[in-house]
Amino acid sequence: MKKTVFTFLISVLSVFTQASTVIGVIQSNNEPIIGAEIFWQNTTIGTTSHLDGSFQINTTDKSDTLVIRYLGFDTEYIFVENSKQPLHITLTETKLNLDEVNVTARALGTITSRITPVHTQTISGAELCKAACCNLSESFETNASIDVAYSDAATGAKQIRLLGLSGTYVQLLTENTPGIRGLASNFGLEYIPGPWMESIQISKGTSSVLNGYEATTGQINVEFLKPQTSDPLALNLMVNSELRTEFNATGSWHINDKLSTAVLAHYKNESLEFDANHDGFMDLPKSNQVNILNRWNYHSERYTGQVLVRGLYDERRGGQLSKINVADPYNIAVDTKRIDAFIKNGYVLNSEKATSIGVIVSGSYHDQTGIYGKRFYHGAQTNVYANAIFQTNFDEHHKLVTGASVNYDNYNEGLQLSSSSDEMPFDRSEITPGIFAEYSFTFHEHLSFLAGLRGDYSTRFGFFVTPRINVRYSPWAWWNIRTSVGLGYRSPNILADYAFTLPSSRKIVLADSEFNQEKALNTGISTTFYIPIGNRELQLSAEYYYTNFFDCVVADLDSDPHQVIFSNLNGGKAYASNFQTELSMEILRGWTTTIAYRMIDVKNSYNGVLREKPLTNRFKGLITTSYQTPLKKWQFDVTAQLNGGGRMPDSDTNNPLWSNTFGIYPMLMAQITKYFRTWSIYLGGENITNFKQKNPIIDAWNPYSNNFDASMVWGPIHGAKVYIGFRWALDKPES
Repeated sequence: MKKTVFTFLISVLSVFTQASTVIGVIQSNNEPIIGAEIFWQNTTIGTTSHLDGSFQINTTDKSDTLVIRYLGFDTEYIFVENSKQPLHITLTETKLNLDEVNVTARALGTITSRITPVHTQTISGAELCKAACCNLSESFETNASIDVAYSDAATGAKQIRLLGLSGTYVQLLTENTPGIRGLASNFGLEYIPGPWMESIQISKGTSSVLNGYEATTGQINVEFLKPQTSDPLALNLMVNSELRTEFNATGSWHINDKLSTAVLAHYKNESLEFDANHDGFMDLPKSNQVNILNRWNYHSERYTGQVLVRGLYDERRGGQLSKINVADPYNIAVDTKRIDAFIKNGYVLNSEKATSIGVIVSGSYHDQTGIYGKRFYHGAQTNVYANAIFQTNFDEHHKLVTGASVNYDNYNEGLQLSSSSDEMPFDRSEITPGIFAEYSFTFHEHLSFLAGLRGDYSTRFGFFVTPRINVRYSPWAWWNIRTSVGLGYRSPNILADYAFTLPSSRKIVLADSEFNQEKALNTGISTTFYIPIGNRELQLSAEYYYTNFFDCVVADLDSDPHQVIFSNLNGGKAYASNFQTELSMEILRGWTTTIAYRMIDVKNSYNGVLREKPLTNRFKGLITTSYQTPLKKWQFDVTAQLNGGGRMPDSDTNNPLWSNTFGIYPMLMAQITKYFRTWSIYLGGENITNFKQKNPIIDAWNPYSNNFDASMVWGPIHGAKVYIGFRWALDKPES
């Protein structure tokens, strides 16, 4: 009976929204373009291309020109005279190194989708080239939504924040497979080199349920370079004023029309000791990293297959300077070995309805050991993930995606606080199978929504349900409104989530014997105005997101300055509110500017008292501007940030080096790029204002005392840096 009613409703809606349609296929080099945006010019009537590059879109009397847009390719404008004639569209890749006779419009570096219900922003390769961008942690310097900062003053680990909360509440994916999670969350942002990335997609608030239940504040997905579209050979070399050297080499090979492969290689070296604040500790550890990836892509008319394998070795050596003449120096040594892989298979069952089946299987093994003075840490994580997805379009307006997934995590972890103490074991294992369904509906150009529901069973926490809804409403083509609501869950990982406390003398106290699954409700609303000014467009947006926790792990740094006490929320309150407004525009030809301001309020209950979360900025202001000369011979990029102050943990009143608050501080970055036909050279500066946090390590000269603490970081710990780099790419052969 329910099935009959559902079918009847779909039929009624289909008739109600029936209109003539345009169908077509989008390709490049005889390969389908998946996920290209197709919309009628000056409207919000749009769709995206499917697995085989096909698309279907309703006609409208408001426009007769289709716009086809995809990152890395020139935007196409297609005049549609006969809607009954199928379109065969070939996209041309955007050339970064132009001949002097070529004159083209400047490609957007960051694109906010106008047609998807989920608030999604895509950072392109062009945007990543505006700064040194040596790895993922350095890819958000020009982005107003994400903060990146050092998590401690000794290991060089970085963390991100989205919607005011740490990156542990962001689902970090690589090509829609589990990426930076678990033990990798501490240093994982540095495991993805910048020159490897084709694009980064940022979804704020509750996102799709297709990739799991872990996205609490949002989702970040990294797309690596593809063998079918990347350069045959490309090199990137960068060195900075502290002699940090990074080298990247990427290459692709088209074996035949169906099979192609690519190899990506990365090497990083930092071998000098620097101590600009003269506290006897290295500002950043010495490090070496080797990172190699190989991927294969096969495509036929109805089948697409991908295989990717990556191996990584990373070592860090920090702590007190080697020239410090002490009997028992405080040394830091962190070694990581990691291997991960995935296999993707896609089968097109019906091209007209975009009916297809996709199967993804991925796995990783992460092994890490760490020495922090007299503390010893070891951890190993094995992850296996599988996801089977079926999708079909009932018509242009109704789409259904359903499937099943399973995730397996096994942790073997331990921490020894001193040579004489017993090891604290943190071993655990979890298997989580689940099923999901997601329905999307589009009503002309005005309304679209995405409703998803998944049910999962955890061997640690039992059965739980994840509902999510995203809605987009456009009263007019120049005004978009989005709203979202949904739940997010995650399994806590005490040591990995709070690894910043390891380089300190704080004792680790577990107030609860078992830690509950973290659960939060995220709600959000955003609005964007597209205001025409002459032949240009001003984009003005405002958004507000509120995350309310029903349960989470609370790290209490206040009760005792010599301890960190971990507990469940236990009926307390925890929330994060985030308001942001942003303005962006191409002011003159080649000159783009973005201005943004964000206010953050994050509070937790500590011993029954609701207080501001320590070490969290209260606001952020950002201005980023970029100018590219008409023939793209030169490019100039400048980014300025103003970061608000915040609260420090309660201190030992006898410690004269401790302050209970931290103030406002600026950050300034700039880069100049000179382009030639097949290569470019760039020169830039980071933290040009040379602002540094005073005494980032408490009692640095007595590292084995009760007061020693390298985890109280709220700002830059190193001064101004200068870097110079070189990029070169071999021209692609004519097809």
